Amino acid sequence: MPGLESYSPWLIAYVVIIIAAAGWVQGALGMGFPMIATPLIAAATNMQFAVIMVLIPCIATVIISIFRSPGFVDVLRRFWWMSLLALLGAMIGARLFVLFPDFPYALLLAGVILFYLNMERLGRGESALMRRHDKAFGLIFGLLGGISESTANIAAPPLIIYYFGIGLPPLLLVPAMNISFFAGKVAQFGTLAASDIAAPSLWLLTLPLAAVATVTCLIGTRVRSRINGETYKIWMRRMLLTMAVILLAQVAYRYLNG
Repeated sequence: MPGLESYSPWLIAYVVIIIAAAGWVQGALGMGFPMIATPLIAAATNMQFAVIMVLIPCIATVIISIFRSPGFVDVLRRFWWMSLLALLGAMIGARLFVLFPDFPYALLLAGVILFYLNMERLGRGESALMRRHDKAFGLIFGLLGGISESTANIAAPPLIIYYFGIGLPPLLLVPAMNISFFAGKVAQFGTLAASDIAAPSLWLLTLPLAAVATVTCLIGTRVRSRINGETYKIWMRRMLLTMAVILLAQVAYRYLNG
């Protein structure tokens, strides 16, 4: 894959703007960085380039989200094992991404999002069955989150479905999800960096993007403290719907121009 210097200044400026906006969303909601940045950058370039541009900046914003979230220690005690599942799923997903880069992962993820939102509309977003068997469902959705992290670069939808399904309060949702995000992103980076998907120099060129994302994420965290639980859930549903639409539009654009 060519270095960043081979792309036009307009494209680089576009990438910087998207990274900055995604960093603010991550700070405000405690998640959403790859859900915003990946499809928008991929729409102007390709999925592999988008994944590389987003990965290190995303790790930086996840670290900020973890340490700026209340209840982190309690959540870590309860859901530490979800990070291991995310790690395993991300390793599996990264290999799949390297071996089958043209598989429509985005289309599959959009379908999962729309299915969940329809369940929410029918009042079945929270499940008594999932609460009774939270470990078993955690195994399924933890692995799916890691696999989704490495293939579509978006882990949030499977994890949101799981944590809302077991009735986790919105205040604890942010640290719970970011624990898995961190493990998944580190595994994804290790797997992709060890492959020949991109030169080391291209990874280094994303460090300034990580600095931009860090600054805007810190600004966004000031908003999160003023959002109540029900408003937060509404925002999350809207963000999921927006991302599903963007993913479907991305797939349609590639199909029509392929």
